[in-house]
Amino acid sequence: MTIEILRPLFLAAVATSLAFANSSRAAIPAAENLLPADTFVFFTIPDTDALRAASKVSPQLMFWNDPAMKPFHDKFVAKLSEKYIAPLEKDLGVKVADFANLPHGQITLGVTVNGANAHDDIPPGFVFLLDAKDKSDSLKTNLTTLTKKWTDAGRALRTETIHGLTFTVVTLSSNDLAGIIPQKPPVSEIGKDPKPAKPVDVYFTQFQSLLIAGTSINAVEPVAAHLTGGSAPALTDNATFAADKLTQFRDAPTYYGWFNTKAFFDLVSQAPDDSNDANASPFAPKFSAAKIIGVVGLGGLKSASLALRESHDGSILTVHLDAPDSARAGLLKILALPAKDANPPAFVPDGVVKFSRIRLDGKQTWAELQKIIAAISPGGLASVNSVIDMANSSAQQKDPSFDIRNNLFGNLGDDIVNYQKSPVGDSLAAFARPPSLTLVGVANPDQVIDAIKVVTSMILPQADAPAPRDFLGHKIYSIAMRPQRTADGTAVPAPPLLVSSSSGYVAFSLDPGILEEYLRSADGKTKPLSQLPGLADAEQHIGGAGGGLFGYQNQREAMRVAFKLAKNSVDADASLRILPPVFRDSLDFTLLPDFDQVAKYFYISVYGGKTTDDGLDLKVFTPRPPQLN
Repeated sequence: MTIEILRPLFLAAVATSLAFANSSRAAIPAAENLLPADTFVFFTIPDTDALRAASKVSPQLMFWNDPAMKPFHDKFVAKLSEKYIAPLEKDLGVKVADFANLPHGQITLGVTVNGANAHDDIPPGFVFLLDAKDKSDSLKTNLTTLTKKWTDAGRALRTETIHGLTFTVVTLSSNDLAGIIPQKPPVSEIGKDPKPAKPVDVYFTQFQSLLIAGTSINAVEPVAAHLTGGSAPALTDNATFAADKLTQFRDAPTYYGWFNTKAFFDLVSQAPDDSNDANASPFAPKFSAAKIIGVVGLGGLKSASLALRESHDGSILTVHLDAPDSARAGLLKILALPAKDANPPAFVPDGVVKFSRIRLDGKQTWAELQKIIAAISPGGLASVNSVIDMANSSAQQKDPSFDIRNNLFGNLGDDIVNYQKSPVGDSLAAFARPPSLTLVGVANPDQVIDAIKVVTSMILPQADAPAPRDFLGHKIYSIAMRPQRTADGTAVPAPPLLVSSSSGYVAFSLDPGILEEYLRSADGKTKPLSQLPGLADAEQHIGGAGGGLFGYQNQREAMRVAFKLAKNSVDADASLRILPPVFRDSLDFTLLPDFDQVAKYFYISVYGGKTTDDGLDLKVFTPRPPQLN
């Protein structure tokens, strides 16, 4: 999916049209009934009118349109328009606003195999569908304006008839819309000139109220056939998709998407093996894409799908990985969690901002990872074992019975808990390292801590580490970490990793306060997260927390911290570096209001996962903030 391919599709999609309107109108079929059978990924909004209606009362849009956000909102929109929308309108000779209200039915983007076999430079095909419903005349008018602009500008247009539909075809090069869409630098092999970007033909037409646009005749031809009564296979005829549709896409989701992972990985597996490449390092491991996919276990993944549904109670996102039990190996076997309780333990306080618990089997995970390493590179597993043997030899000088395989890996349980509190202070350093605690369930905590000390001493000398201190009958160990480098190269001592144990867990943290709070939680004075108002109800929307994975976030407090960070101009400048330039240059965080003015739009969210015989499921539920009801 290259920029060169996306650019012409983007042009056709923004233009939102192209060809001839039919005066009669029947219901436009759903995306899966139109898309080619070789579509391996697609995303669709089946009813944009329904999406608009839901968005008007959605907390996110209400927050964005709140009067308190107006200064920030208006400057962002103005900057975005100045840098991107205005040049686009100049290039196309039309107003983007003329197209903004055209979608009323579906909007769909699909990617097809398009005859690619991974041995040539045939790109995937792209299909874009937009249903204007009763705005079909506006679609035709905008088409006329656009095609006239292109013709007057000297752009060559031609027409082709496909299944009785007249498609307009425009050839676009990599220079089209340069400066609006970032240019991808040319890539070349060593000793060879970079390959020039190939021009792309974009096909488009209007059937009744539906815009059809695609980057090849193979991509649009099946769509035309389905609309005109032809018998070309469609995506809905794919057995895997049909099964996912029944289980994942029923009950009219607001939007949904599907990924034919089997077709994708089969295509990737056909890529040429570069193990005989003369330029390859003689020391590099020799393996092909097909081998990696098989070893990691991705070959057992048939499809992935997602669907989002909006309701008065909130929004729920469902993700499903179709991976039958009999085909699971590698990562899929590791992620196949047992049906065990993942609710917050009683010691987790209700003031946490984030919480997660996963019932991951540590012993099985280690066993599967060894299989993966050995299958990819037998020498790699030998290297791992060599390091383990070295650690054993070092530790056995003091304790002959020490064995890291037993003391560490043999003690691993099936419970990992992590939670985080709000930062203490308003500095960037405080925001970057909020108080957090990770707990790993183990059979013998003392043996595990001894093993951790041995491993870390091999990475960094621990002679200067402080002696362990006692706290309420528990020992807290300090493990020295590597110094951190500032922007000017100065080495700054890093806080030690604190390690302790209680209640069958080994605890890790960089913050002594949250660790001590956990160690004293046995006194029964902690108000638990499990009793937080609204949490139990939210949990029911995801089917409970008995599937081996559960998580929670206090979105209101997380956003409060984000506002503090953003409004600190020095810290904001540093934070903006992680954002794409399109947003970085348009944001003025100094215009954000006080968070309490918009806090009502944020509440909590929860997620949970479970494994069935058919695959892996993840659900994320964001309840509607009570203040908005």
